[in-house]
Amino acid sequence: MHQLTIAEIIRGLRDKQFSSVEITSHMLERIQQLDSQFNSFITVTGEQAIQQAAAADARLAQGDAPALCGVPIAHKDIFCTRGVRTSCGSKMLDNFVSPYDATVVENFLQAGAVSLGKTNMDEFAMGSSNESSFYGPVKNPWDVTRIPGGSSGGSAAAVAAQLVPGTTASDTGGSIRQPAAMTGTSGLKPTYGRVSRWGMIAFASSLDQGGPIARTAEDVALMLSVMAGPDNKDSTCLDRPVQDYTANLNDSIAGLKIGVPSEYFGEGLDSEVGARVQEALAAYEKLGAELVQISLPHSKLAVPAYYVIAPAEASANLSRFDGVRYGYRCENPADLRDLYMRSRGEGFGEEVKRRILVGSYALSAGYYDAYYNKAQQVRRLIKQDFVDAFQKVDVIMGPTAPNPAFKLGEKNADPVAMYLEDIYTIATNLAGLPGMSIPCGFAHGLPVGLQIIGNYLDEARMLNVAHQFQQASDWHQQIAPAAK
Repeated sequence: MHQLTIAEIIRGLRDKQFSSVEITSHMLERIQQLDSQFNSFITVTGEQAIQQAAAADARLAQGDAPALCGVPIAHKDIFCTRGVRTSCGSKMLDNFVSPYDATVVENFLQAGAVSLGKTNMDEFAMGSSNESSFYGPVKNPWDVTRIPGGSSGGSAAAVAAQLVPGTTASDTGGSIRQPAAMTGTSGLKPTYGRVSRWGMIAFASSLDQGGPIARTAEDVALMLSVMAGPDNKDSTCLDRPVQDYTANLNDSIAGLKIGVPSEYFGEGLDSEVGARVQEALAAYEKLGAELVQISLPHSKLAVPAYYVIAPAEASANLSRFDGVRYGYRCENPADLRDLYMRSRGEGFGEEVKRRILVGSYALSAGYYDAYYNKAQQVRRLIKQDFVDAFQKVDVIMGPTAPNPAFKLGEKNADPVAMYLEDIYTIATNLAGLPGMSIPCGFAHGLPVGLQIIGNYLDEARMLNVAHQFQQASDWHQQIAPAAK
């Protein structure tokens, strides 16, 4: 049963081939047996999952259940879950049990989905390798000596290892798409504001966006149809009705104009990764699409702009963790200053401290205009590049990451090298655009992701484009060795 996609599970439940309790129990047993080698889960909620599955079976028996009723999923541990630890991968929140559900979690509960637990992640979503987690690194099911990508590495690894058919995740600079690329899964970052951020612990508020990771574009569409929608508890959430993202999956893509940015195929791109992406573009031509060479001239500035804006917003957002109201508190503080300094110093990991320091510096008096304000001006130029490009093309394609998954510990001593792993994904967050990654082959025996960038609120077209490629290829059906 663990090899079934979400779409196949939905059909199986409705055809009474198995019950939600049966498939939930099977997945929980698989997590117990296999996850010690991946470390993809922080918390497994087995008892609660069986209760939810039994309730889903009763709802299915009545014949009026929503599409995802009875389907097992997992949530990235950045989403607050009532009565369940929500750690954000940090010692700071190791003891935090949320008193409420995030809107995304509530949406899945309303849809009858069954939550198996909370997946591992880089601490406060800061990282590209899932090595900064307080709970230890996540390992890639394709090669357990390698990283799964970050920050949603636990979510991607759990799907790749077939421990769960779909997971929620979040993407601030590539944290859905890059792990999806490195684990051979499909992941989508929606348009900024398409999915509510209420109850999703904040890293960089103008960049963060929740989205799904699953095995296929069809499964991603099914999950996004539940996740997306307006929310009066989040003022940045767009007041637009939710589409059925599965409705147009089978539409022809003949005549589709695909923009191919020259900047995404230059220095720094692994030659085998580039070859796999070019082969995928050729496959799209066979499906009737037209390739159009485009330029995104300011894309080289995306990484430096991001690493001013994101740490600046993080330094403000993480100021709430002070050891007073909730989270980690140091032992026997001498006074209030000591409480603040030691609670934060002991509770945060090295990468989080690094970004708080950089962000605080960029926002400090005398440097705000030189750094933060200038980065925001560059951000506007990056956005305009995309606006201009979408006057000529329907979607933009290129590699998701410059390299396949690297060895655990390989880039820990060089933060800049680690940051450059997100060089092709960051610009879409700065522009607020939707982007997704789908498997398109292997380089050096490891999965390669094809990135598809869409225009604002054009997720349905992106999913159609991704689904058509998956109908004509089988890269998304390849199974990681450790999952067999």
